[in-house]
Amino acid sequence: MAGDLLDNRGRGEAGWELPSIHPEGRKFGVISVGISLIFLLLLDWSIIGWPMLALSAGVFAFFRDPERVVPQSENSIVSPADGMVSLISEVSPPRELQTDDGSGARGLGSEPVTRISIFMSVFDVHINRAPIGGTVRRLFYIPGKFLNANLDKASEENERQHILIERNDGVAIGFTQIAGMVARRIVPFVKPGDILAAGQRVGLIRFGSRVDVYLPAGTDSKVLLGQKVIAGETVLAEIGEQKLIEGVSQ
Repeated sequence: MAGDLLDNRGRGEAGWELPSIHPEGRKFGVISVGISLIFLLLLDWSIIGWPMLALSAGVFAFFRDPERVVPQSENSIVSPADGMVSLISEVSPPRELQTDDGSGARGLGSEPVTRISIFMSVFDVHINRAPIGGTVRRLFYIPGKFLNANLDKASEENERQHILIERNDGVAIGFTQIAGMVARRIVPFVKPGDILAAGQRVGLIRFGSRVDVYLPAGTDSKVLLGQKVIAGETVLAEIGEQKLIEGVSQ
């Protein structure tokens, strides 16, 4: 059940259940089913109606919202998105997250930090989650292009939304939701001032895209290029931990 406390010694209960459909996606699924029924029942165009009905199932699947078991370690930074780690690089944080924006919230500074980019295909869950617990200090939306989200320059040219979350001890994590070629809207679930738990839902990007996470200074990635990560569950890094991680593709 949602909210149960599970641990690595087998305590707690867990079981498989059919994922719920997020309300943001239900209207799209219902519209798709309605069009399918028009083709099947009113127009008797089964050659279009049945594929449309199959597409409707895909629409519902895209907006699935499964429960996640979120690690409760104090220094863990969990993945905000499902998908594949497509880029790991040392870069300066986005200008919008660097300095004080006048609200009194500290920015991330301009010094290079580790950025982990997670590419979400249309087959991934698209609900994004908070990488740490804390207060939403900044939410900054920027309209832009719809380039391939796998490209490095997508983080600077595509439609995007920056989010800054600060813990009580002052440690801050910034991450950016980036629209891709197919994605056409970033939908936030939170606003500045909201207090979040690690792994809490913060928004979604419709139909495939990317999320960039900016780790605090002195923190290295615990995931590897090409690795599959799960929002709210996969630990991307431990705050203040620096260690070379190597892996073999096989």
